[in-house]
Amino acid sequence: MDGKVAARSTGPRAGGRPLKTLPKVLRDAPEVDRLRQLGQWLDRHAAECLARVDAWVVSSLPVPTGLLARVWPDPAWRDALRDLVVLGDDPAEPGFLRDVTDTGDLRVVNLDGETVRLTPVSATLPHPVRLPDLVDLREFAEELDVTQRVEQLHRGTWARPDDLGQRDTTIPDFRGTTVPSRLAARAGTLGFRASGSQISCRVWEAGRTVEATLWFEEDYWSSEATLGTLSWRVVDGPTLRLTEVGPVAWSEGMRMATALSGAVTGTGSKA
Repeated sequence: MDGKVAARSTGPRAGGRPLKTLPKVLRDAPEVDRLRQLGQWLDRHAAECLARVDAWVVSSLPVPTGLLARVWPDPAWRDALRDLVVLGDDPAEPGFLRDVTDTGDLRVVNLDGETVRLTPVSATLPHPVRLPDLVDLREFAEELDVTQRVEQLHRGTWARPDDLGQRDTTIPDFRGTTVPSRLAARAGTLGFRASGSQISCRVWEAGRTVEATLWFEEDYWSSEATLGTLSWRVVDGPTLRLTEVGPVAWSEGMRMATALSGAVTGTGSKA
């Protein structure tokens, strides 16, 4: 939509074809202005729904099914939620979300291709590193021609390597990498936080909020920024040793740094 207002011709020979531009008599009409504002609000609302559902996926938060029932009739919420992999009471039985009833029952398509009804009190939209059947789910999604508006199944994932130093707290792989300037602005468009000389993303995992931080230097007069190290810390808490970083926080931190650097790194494997 992009907040745009369009018009169609109503003449007997026009056939209701859309016009390339609004007639001059309509451009400044109060009704058209209100339609523009409505269109812009709907666009913002859709973006907010996608961002909220993405946060649920990243942190694998349990969402009350009563809440899903309330938001499902809204097309923006439904568009963001439909076809995401959902878990009910049995974490070993994932399925693609197809419908939510007024009472909060979930209708999902499982890996056997059957549509089943789940009646949990809450449901989880898991991060892909928490899906043991990720490969099977990806293949089945292709068979079903599933399109997810929120990155879940095809979200890049990185596994924490087993040979990390017990006292190491930083990843040096990205240090010294030069990237185009205005890095903070680019980070914002990708959904990351920028503050001063650092870019970060937060994940709720194992009962705590963990923040991955990528440091950088940007000379005002230069056309490039230089990246530093990547590290993780508990929000309002200590810096974590790399061996203490959980699988989701690790994956999301590496995803952020890789996206901003465009680098191919050997620290952790991408799935």
